[in-house]
Amino acid sequence: MVAALGGGAALRLVLAAAKPGMHVPLVGPAAAFGTSVNSARVAVNGVHLHYQRTGEGEHAILLLPGMLGSGETDFGPQIKNLNKKLFTVVAWDPRGYGHSRPPDRDFPVDFFERDAKDAIDLMKTLKFKQVSLLGWSDGGITALIAAAKYPSYIRKMVIWGANAYVTDEDEMIYQGIRDVSKWSERTRKPLETLYGYDYFAKTCEKWVDGIKQFKLLPDGNICRHLLPLVQCPTLIVHGEKDPLVPRFHADFIHKHVRESRAGRPCAGTWP
Repeated sequence: MVAALGGGAALRLVLAAAKPGMHVPLVGPAAAFGTSVNSARVAVNGVHLHYQRTGEGEHAILLLPGMLGSGETDFGPQIKNLNKKLFTVVAWDPRGYGHSRPPDRDFPVDFFERDAKDAIDLMKTLKFKQVSLLGWSDGGITALIAAAKYPSYIRKMVIWGANAYVTDEDEMIYQGIRDVSKWSERTRKPLETLYGYDYFAKTCEKWVDGIKQFKLLPDGNICRHLLPLVQCPTLIVHGEKDPLVPRFHADFIHKHVRESRAGRPCAGTWP
């Protein structure tokens, strides 16, 4: 489905529409449940992954951030506004992003698959029996791979700003964001504050090189071969004015994910 997505009420409607280790506290109380937001790191697959957790609902949701993003930079409104009685919300920082450092972020050709495994293993370590995924941009790609590879574990899924392959047009767009000094201040400032300018700039360049690797594969494949394996109800969202991910990517995903829904596009700009 291509539709608007903003705030807790909208996400509750979205989820309704898609029909059927050792913890190191960083801030806040140690309680696992409640309306406060608890922050911790846990050992998963040889690294310590940072996450934020809030709510006490039966429906567990994992929020997956985009390129260079973290739970706090990408999902502040959702962490704050999602219904704490209906949902238990977890926002994670993939390895090398946010507070899941060290290690520094790297981009081997299987980095999306690695993120998908990390994400699922994180939720299993936190003792969730089943989860729904909300992923945007790179997080949407990670969510698609996770849903395809761990179908019995994924309840529902919402993705936006995702793509399953890389084209010549995409490669030109990526090259255009390589220099973070050219980003808008609104987009650049939170990430620069989180990482410091040098790590932020270096990691963005590494991301561009990492995502361009897929252009060398047959059909620019990232995860297009996995889309038919997705079994969970899926809502596909796309910003009609998104300058980073052209609309045809959302249409392709909708066509090949059999349980997906399609609808009216929303506005969206980046950066």
